[in-house]
Amino acid sequence: MSRPTPRHRRSRTAFAFGLPLALAAGALGYGFLAPGAQPRAAAATAVPAWATATADGFASVNALGQNGTYGGRGGEIVTVKTLADLEKYATAEKPYIIVVAAAITMDPVGKEIRVRSDKTIIGSGTSGQIVGGGFFLGPGVHNVIIRNLTIRDAYQGVWNDKEHDYDGIQMDGAHHVWIDHNDIRHMADGLIDSRKDTTYLTVSWNRLGQENKAFGIGWTENTTADITVHHNWIRETEQRNPSTDNVAHAHLYNNYLQDEPGTAIRASYGTYARGRTSMLLENSYFEGLADPVIKDGTATLVQRGNVFSGTGGRNESGGTGAAWDPKSFYGYTLDKAADVPSVVTSGAGPRGSLGTTATARAAATTLTVAKDGSGQYTTVQAAVNAVPANNPSRVVIAVKPGTYRETVKVPANKPHVTIQGTGASRKDTLIVYDNAAGTRKPDGSGTYGTGGSATVAVEADDFQARNLSISNDFDEGAHQDIAQQAVALRTAADKVFLDGVIVSGDQDTLLLDTAAKDRLGRVYLTNSYVTGNVDFVFGRATAVLDKSVITLKKRWDGTSAGYVTAPSTAAGRKGFLIVNSSVTGGVSDRSFYLGRPWHAGGDATLDPQTTVRNTSLSAAIRTAPWTDMSGFSWKDDRFAEYRNTGAGAGAAGPDRPQLTDAQAADQEIADWLGDWKPTAS
Repeated sequence: MSRPTPRHRRSRTAFAFGLPLALAAGALGYGFLAPGAQPRAAAATAVPAWATATADGFASVNALGQNGTYGGRGGEIVTVKTLADLEKYATAEKPYIIVVAAAITMDPVGKEIRVRSDKTIIGSGTSGQIVGGGFFLGPGVHNVIIRNLTIRDAYQGVWNDKEHDYDGIQMDGAHHVWIDHNDIRHMADGLIDSRKDTTYLTVSWNRLGQENKAFGIGWTENTTADITVHHNWIRETEQRNPSTDNVAHAHLYNNYLQDEPGTAIRASYGTYARGRTSMLLENSYFEGLADPVIKDGTATLVQRGNVFSGTGGRNESGGTGAAWDPKSFYGYTLDKAADVPSVVTSGAGPRGSLGTTATARAAATTLTVAKDGSGQYTTVQAAVNAVPANNPSRVVIAVKPGTYRETVKVPANKPHVTIQGTGASRKDTLIVYDNAAGTRKPDGSGTYGTGGSATVAVEADDFQARNLSISNDFDEGAHQDIAQQAVALRTAADKVFLDGVIVSGDQDTLLLDTAAKDRLGRVYLTNSYVTGNVDFVFGRATAVLDKSVITLKKRWDGTSAGYVTAPSTAAGRKGFLIVNSSVTGGVSDRSFYLGRPWHAGGDATLDPQTTVRNTSLSAAIRTAPWTDMSGFSWKDDRFAEYRNTGAGAGAAGPDRPQLTDAQAADQEIADWLGDWKPTAS
């Protein structure tokens, strides 16, 4: 293929034993020096290996005045835990290795930090997270490494969002960029965008998921970009997996593209070569995709050694462009295509060994759970039991993918516990059981009751759960003779942070309670899914459901009727706030109420509250969305809406109170949470 400008190729002789020269030299104790940099003395051996890592693939090629991609190597190593510090160092002129050691929430949502050249931004183990935004690399920005981060949850509730260009990583005219070992998911527009002649790019060992658009490359009239994409796990994405437009050399190998059956997200196509792209696609694994490989009539696409399992539709190759060999640019070794699912699922995403030192890793307390015996414990409850009473600091219970059929209780004397799924998706790790209120206890002491039916019960303050599913799969149809309430998750504590979880059941799914009537119990649930049908978000806690999907479910007999919330709020306290979310589901139109007042035990002193604001309501919501309960009128309590949208929204009226702007100003998330600012830890 003709080239508009000369290319700078790395000779094959620049490799030792299959490694790029920079890596081979590093293994011998010598560093790779940027132009003008001074060699370091023996003290440099104390620098962690991840701080001296360099890119492979096209990002390793010497071109455009840049010798490979090594990021902030040689610069100061700084650790950041706040947005202000991250932005300060990422936008600085001089080189930095920036270690992100906390979950940093972008403000405003969708913010993309404008990274400058010569930077490494790396997560500390699995704790480095960018929430609600990402990074932007503009024209001329070069020599940037973004590694080992979770970049997530800028989603604004609209699939295929045309209004919010909130990407995980966007590059416009950058060069020499390495994106490696990240977990990028659930953004508003796309996960990665490489645009406007961005070149010498390598994207490796990432998890990309829960998104309409995974990875778009090109959008230019020129055909100059060179990119390498390898060992990425792309799943639960609809399009651009990736899509390449006018890319001179696109080398895709050992990627795992998976369209998982039974999910709401279906891939419309897999890998796409467009325009004058010249693509080599080799030893990748395509599972369950319709139209796994497609190309334009003007593109050239060569396939070698790929595996297609359960795919159908278009699977194309061919074209008139000149053949090319990646090894004329850089060295690489292929894994067998049949091994790709296991190799990639076990190796992609953030690594606990990156961005940390041995001392820091030893200081962290992590207990691992695995059904197959590869962890410290085989049940979640066993790990909880191992947490010392009155533990003074965070204990993370890392639960490997699998189904854990058990009940779990975190007692009040074990605060600061995090239960975290380690899979690529929150669906990979499931804690499930099937007790109901009317289920008899094995010891014959009676029935469990509503609260006792919970699959997971949290009584300890400062609890966190993320990236997992909690369910109660009690079979209502088979047990119509007993009380039907069946709780998936019960919280009876303060400062409970639920982030990226699925909580599912039928009646009384999510019980948000407090330790006692006179005790405060704050809960913040975000970027999550809650499913049920009758009073399935209920209790006396002060709780926020933010940026989440509330799914309405039919009853056991196929009928549509139900209630989303049943607050039991104490007078003078905040109840439930549903905000920036969507309420939807496969049920009949006008069949569900948003809520009703639960005066637990007939307590007339209670003042139940639910506010639903800035939320999309489907047609399933009744035109009069509130109703009475057990002789108590909803009009005597606190139920209101504000600026909701969708077919289920409606104008103010006697049966549909709306907040004024002044009232809404006092019903924000901060009013619910007070001095508590939930932070992943």
